[in-house]
Amino acid sequence: MNFQISGSSGEFCENEAKGSKGVPQSLVLDIEKSELVKASGRVEKKVGKSEGKTIAALKSHSEAERRRRQRINAHLSTLRNLVPSSDKMDKAALLAQVVCQVKQLKETATHVSESFLIPLDSDEIRVETIAENAAIDGTCLYKASICCEYRPDLLSDLRRVLTTLHVNLVKSEISTLGSRVKNVFVFTNNVIDGGYCANIEAQEIFLSTVRQAFSSVLDKVSAFPEYSAYPNKRQRISCFDSSTLF
Repeated sequence: MNFQISGSSGEFCENEAKGSKGVPQSLVLDIEKSELVKASGRVEKKVGKSEGKTIAALKSHSEAERRRRQRINAHLSTLRNLVPSSDKMDKAALLAQVVCQVKQLKETATHVSESFLIPLDSDEIRVETIAENAAIDGTCLYKASICCEYRPDLLSDLRRVLTTLHVNLVKSEISTLGSRVKNVFVFTNNVIDGGYCANIEAQEIFLSTVRQAFSSVLDKVSAFPEYSAYPNKRQRISCFDSSTLF
């Protein structure tokens, strides 16, 4: 008799040696008897089903891998069209160039957004020293901004606050978007003999005083929510000189 391996499960096929048309029979190893015995029909069916499932799973995995590679190649092709002189780049170099350009675009977008005076959706007060212009002839340069809902007497209250603080207004800007308004003021505070510029502690006290003064204006806005019902009209950003506005 001839024995042929029929699969990876340790089974064999037994054929009659002399020209008969015998039907192959599966043999399995009986561990207890340490000999090959004929497999039952139930075992043969299980083996056939198991092999069929394995083949189907391999085909499914191969097809999924092929589709995945197609998607990756399509994305890489799109990136090559966006990056100049990328025809000779390999995949790693192409992705590195794309990451670099995305970082540059993010930095540019951040810089542009900071340069525009656009009101935010949330109320905000910011008070700071403009370091690059500080200590000019004994004068410190400060910047204060307030973003809130518009109300008719808002500018009057801001003017009163600036007058109370005894500051010299250098520049003021106002922008509106719908019912939101943002006011930015650049001003100086003249000092004599070791004042705010020379004394860091005194400078912090002054900044805190300015912040509290602007907070009082913001609290007044919050106390009158009916002003937010004004028509939402988009208006052009306007810049006003301090001499014309205050």
